[in-house]
Amino acid sequence: MANIDNIRNFAIIAHIDHGKSTIADRIIHSCGGLTEREMKAQVLDSMDIERERGITIKAQTVKLNYKAKDGKNYILNIIDTPGHVDFSYEVSRSLYACEGSILIVDSTQGVEAQTLANVYQALDINHEIVPVLNKVDLPASDLEKTKTQIEEVIGIDTEGAVPCSGKTGEGINDILEQIITVLPGPKGEVSGDLKCLLVDSWYDTYLGVVILVRIIDGKISKNMKIKMMSTNQEYIVEKVGVFTPKATDINQLNAGEIGFITTGIKVLSETKVGDTICDAAKPLKEVLPGFKPSKPVVFCGLFPVDSSEYQKLKDGLAKLQLNDASFSFEPESSSALGLGFRCGFLGLLHLEIVTERLEREFDVNLLTTTPGVVYKVYMNNGSIIDLHNPSSLPDSTLIKTIEEPWIKATIITPDQYLGSIIKMCQDKRGVQTNLSYSGNRAVVNYELPLNEVVFDFNDRLKSMTSGYASFDYEIIEHREGDLVKLGILVNAEPVDALAMMIHKDFAQRTGREVCEKLKDLIPRHNFMIPVQAAIGGKIIARETIKGFKKDVLTKIHGGGATDRKRKLLEKQKKGKARSKQFGRVEIPQEAFIGVLKISKEK
Repeated sequence: MANIDNIRNFAIIAHIDHGKSTIADRIIHSCGGLTEREMKAQVLDSMDIERERGITIKAQTVKLNYKAKDGKNYILNIIDTPGHVDFSYEVSRSLYACEGSILIVDSTQGVEAQTLANVYQALDINHEIVPVLNKVDLPASDLEKTKTQIEEVIGIDTEGAVPCSGKTGEGINDILEQIITVLPGPKGEVSGDLKCLLVDSWYDTYLGVVILVRIIDGKISKNMKIKMMSTNQEYIVEKVGVFTPKATDINQLNAGEIGFITTGIKVLSETKVGDTICDAAKPLKEVLPGFKPSKPVVFCGLFPVDSSEYQKLKDGLAKLQLNDASFSFEPESSSALGLGFRCGFLGLLHLEIVTERLEREFDVNLLTTTPGVVYKVYMNNGSIIDLHNPSSLPDSTLIKTIEEPWIKATIITPDQYLGSIIKMCQDKRGVQTNLSYSGNRAVVNYELPLNEVVFDFNDRLKSMTSGYASFDYEIIEHREGDLVKLGILVNAEPVDALAMMIHKDFAQRTGREVCEKLKDLIPRHNFMIPVQAAIGGKIIARETIKGFKKDVLTKIHGGGATDRKRKLLEKQKKGKARSKQFGRVEIPQEAFIGVLKISKEK
């Protein structure tokens, strides 16, 4: 049994692509967690999609043994966290299970927006931080400038900052020594009653639900009877283990350690992340503070292209939710797209990842509707509705006000791009709250409506700054807005899948763009098709798709046949009127995809 003073629990935090997973690889290799033959790049990124995109989506843990220069043996518990804003919930969970963090900053790029966000999360819970300057092997590396930025923008002392290279392995031993000397060991009563934090849970086909735990006090061992405090359910521990990074069974976990247990639970909903676990024979009086549950902020409809794949999509969503409890789904139907699901995600990247996994792992062809956010609709009768889907907005005469979510955005950018970024933020109804400088880089804070950001903000920011600007946000509150529902009608029939909530100032332009796009994308029929954009009962834009005209006069020859011609044309006109009356307009899938790609500004 390890001495609690010789344990170090720490998270690796950084901006995207600053080298978290690579440095985790080097540390694992240096401590002998895996042999040379078993090592591969980004060993902790277990999903195919993580390896292909080069991003971390799920936080992963590893327990390593390290013999320090002072001759003592230490146990290191590493948590490698994601860097992207959509997975900041994973980061906050991981930080709660640790006492310290390694902050990795790319010495060629400097401090970025997500670096700031993650460091502030760590500082909020009193973490000790070891700054690490990665990528020193690159010619563009500038250590002094990066140190100055860390001190000016974040306010952390960089005297003990470790220069290293995840690629070559230079400086890895210095990082390990800094972890031992700077980061504190866990505090906990080894001989006390069991008090344990449920950090994460996921579904394993063979073992059922696997629960990642951090033991605060006491110990957890095989065949022990435990109790989940939030549900008051009791279970017998079937298996106790640690990741080294391979799953390894052990007999017990002691205070200060991180490991996993299985208890025969088959449903993820029984394991609430942030729950307190205690000994069933000695229940605790107070629970641990835990952490706020993740709330979906972006909603969109997912529909199978082929309606016969509905069941396949339903099964796929249910299975994905077993490994990722942070997205939600509920059935919905649309007259244009048939049966599908309304799904909630933590952000656009999260939406992209889930849809890509559905298409890959479950072989479902998907159609996604316009992503939207949750609005609060205050009714005249005093009730409040959370609106996820614009097509279910009540009649405007019953509504008092509509509120939309606002975010606080932090953008870090090289100085020369500042003007165009400020213009874009103003166009998106942003309010500037702060602007400061560190060297030739500007740190600008804006308050923006989430609805404006969710669609194309990040892509446009990256393209206008050649990829040099970085962006991070947090939701602050709901505010009243002059919002309307923009409805699209094809042949006088509303297409609910294309309905969207939009600010009144942008409604006319967007309506016109959607109509123009649909005019090009909907194939011609035998009759004329009006395509209209409407707010309530008022049409604000219209395009007309001309009908095919069959030449009914070819068989008529000779003079004096005008009466016969007129009769045939009259007959054709009646036929067209009837077919328009009964004809259904088939809107092809490309039309939906095309409309979804229209950005709010050209």
